[in-house]
Amino acid sequence: MRWGSAVLCAVLAVFALPIAASAAEQYPTRPIRLLVGFGAGGPTDIPARFVADRLGNMLKQRVVVENKPGAAGMIATREVMAQPADGYTLLLCTHFESINLAVYKDPGFKLSDIAPISLVSKYYYAIALSPSVPVATLDQLVKYAKAHPGQLNYGMLGPGSAQDILARQLEGLTHIKMTGVPFRSGSQVIPELLSGRVQLYMSPTLSVVPYYNDKKLKVLGVSSTTRIKQLPEVPTLKEEGVDFVRFGWLGVCAKKGTPQAIISLLNTDINKVVDMPEYQKLIESGGSVPEGSTPEELGQVLQQTVKDLSATVQQYGLQR
Repeated sequence: MRWGSAVLCAVLAVFALPIAASAAEQYPTRPIRLLVGFGAGGPTDIPARFVADRLGNMLKQRVVVENKPGAAGMIATREVMAQPADGYTLLLCTHFESINLAVYKDPGFKLSDIAPISLVSKYYYAIALSPSVPVATLDQLVKYAKAHPGQLNYGMLGPGSAQDILARQLEGLTHIKMTGVPFRSGSQVIPELLSGRVQLYMSPTLSVVPYYNDKKLKVLGVSSTTRIKQLPEVPTLKEEGVDFVRFGWLGVCAKKGTPQAIISLLNTDINKVVDMPEYQKLIESGGSVPEGSTPEELGQVLQQTVKDLSATVQQYGLQR
């Protein structure tokens, strides 16, 4: 009986192969969802909407961006992992997936559950400061913070978020003490920063360049290896004597088990979007770097980010 069942399963598997291949060839036959784990208008949402619009044109199907903010992006990631692996629910994946895997013992998904498709950009961080703080340089900020321990509030997207980890690393390197204030999304932090209710934000440059250009907030330094073209007068943190080089990234991912033909199709089209002059102008205008990749390259970035963050998470006792 067991032998007969094995033969039956093998026969069914053979017949299923053409069906799966046919489904991949017809893809997509209905709208695709692209989930973003953060609020509308932020540094993840803006590139996501551009990619979704142009990708939809190429695929001749709508690609609908859905913002699912909360839990440092985990709400969106978990929803994608709960859907069928058919390419109709995609994730605007970020280094937050890696952060969550390093911070949480059980984030509700594993690294192996994620099917990488392509990078779409890399970006650096800026020390954005409220105009209410009477300093103009990083050195002055450090002296001010030491004179007012714990009185500087920094915005973050929850304990263990990138902004929290970066602020803690800055505290350790400069021997200062600040107080973290959690928000649901980066777009909520900016108004508080402009008003002075929050004094500092380790922000992706895309979020703060427009406000800096309008002289509504200060930028004391950037986490890149060289000065950013859109902020030529702002020094790198290394120039200011702090060995602090950090970058984040954005990509598009799916659920493990998504047919390879669909992954390949999406990878090809997403890289075409990344190569578009309009997209490159959009990304570069915020001080970020437009960058596509193969699925394998994005997978390596995911793995390396988890590895790099785990040591910091352990050092600051952030795992939970």
